[in-house]
Amino acid sequence: MSDEKTHGAGATTVDAPGENTVEVTFLPEGKTVTFEHGKLPYKDHGKEESLLDVALNFGIHLDHACGGNCACTTCHIWVKEGADLISEMEDDEADKLDMAADLQLNSRLGCQTVIKKPGKVVVEIPAWNRNYVSEEH
Repeated sequence: MSDEKTHGAGATTVDAPGENTVEVTFLPEGKTVTFEHGKLPYKDHGKEESLLDVALNFGIHLDHACGGNCACTTCHIWVKEGADLISEMEDDEADKLDMAADLQLNSRLGCQTVIKKPGKVVVEIPAWNRNYVSEEH
């Protein structure tokens, strides 16, 4: 599976990763996106620079039935790498995740998981959570 590098509209194009570069890889597709930390345009779903916001900026499908308001678990993901670069889990997210299918120690909600520092983050969208035929929000 080849990695696809994508650079978002309004985000700085980065040929060689700099000290303020964020690189996020979404598995299982292996799609990697890069942007400058703090400069990602906000897409009005989830928290700013959340993994849901990153996915929406780069056209990666991450279901979010509640619009990114921490009211469901459809944006449930597993953080495989870079946990030290993301926000701590808050109580509302932890309470909601208790209802998620296939809960793991690295489970998070994409709408609540904010990238706090530049670096490399790898997340997996679970197979049962990849609903490519969902209605638009």
